[in-house]
Amino acid sequence: MIMETPIVTERSTRTFSTPEQKRFSFFVHIIFILLCIAVIVPFLIILMASFSEEMKLIREGYWIWPRGFTLDAYLIVFNNGNQLMQSYSVTIISTCAGTLIGLCLMTTLGYVLSRKDYPYVGFLSFYVFFTILFKGGLVPSYILITKWLDMQDTIYALFVPAMVNAFYILILKGFLKSIPDAIYECAKLDGAGELRIFIRIVVPLSTPVIATVGLLMALQLWNDWFASLLYTESNSLLTLQAMLNRMLNSIQFLNVVKPTGMSGSILPVNSFRMAICVLAIGPLLFVFPFFQRFLTRGLTVGSVKG
Repeated sequence: MIMETPIVTERSTRTFSTPEQKRFSFFVHIIFILLCIAVIVPFLIILMASFSEEMKLIREGYWIWPRGFTLDAYLIVFNNGNQLMQSYSVTIISTCAGTLIGLCLMTTLGYVLSRKDYPYVGFLSFYVFFTILFKGGLVPSYILITKWLDMQDTIYALFVPAMVNAFYILILKGFLKSIPDAIYECAKLDGAGELRIFIRIVVPLSTPVIATVGLLMALQLWNDWFASLLYTESNSLLTLQAMLNRMLNSIQFLNVVKPTGMSGSILPVNSFRMAICVLAIGPLLFVFPFFQRFLTRGLTVGSVKG
């Protein structure tokens, strides 16, 4: 009868036994606690300032609790509730569509550029790198989108110009280049074509870097307000940032042209500005934790592969 010996795995938890190691551990924990506080406190100040009274905020400044609790800033925003929900919808649609389509385009191009056995790889690499150094400018881009592509005042103008980014392509190329050629050779011996190799092998192996690039691209599209200002005229196509920016400019203008003898308090410009930040970054704070592990792996795994 064969006796099976259980395999005892060594625990990866590290214990600090010596006084020097304990002091070092304590020092490292203090440093990271201070870093966490330095990151959290600015967000807390922004949140509390959005609930503060305007005059007290001007006189007493910003702090980690409200300067006289009020909801005036949020009432101004939610008085335009229909427009707010429409802008949220436009921003979510343009961000998701631009990110998904852009990832498909950039990942396939990055895969082609990472293969040395493909023709015209050198020319394509130079073409991509050239667009980082030299760009056409604002006027040619506007003419291309509005006249040639006929996308003015359409939702496509909000994400099509940003779907392909040369910097992200180079990141994907650098990661895909680290995949051993032996994997491709074995797949070809098994009868797999290029499309099957890309879908069944390359994409699963590249999940960390694809998620990283996708998160960076989604942040770029979510925070973009200039495309809405430049290419759209209808209020139904205003992105969230463009809508909030327009409301902020209106409040600032009303405060400037308000007669000095007019009774009543001033409009909450500063607290409204903080409320804008809360409404703009709030959804991202809920989404980011789900991509955090992919972001960490995507930023580190490419640097340790040869």
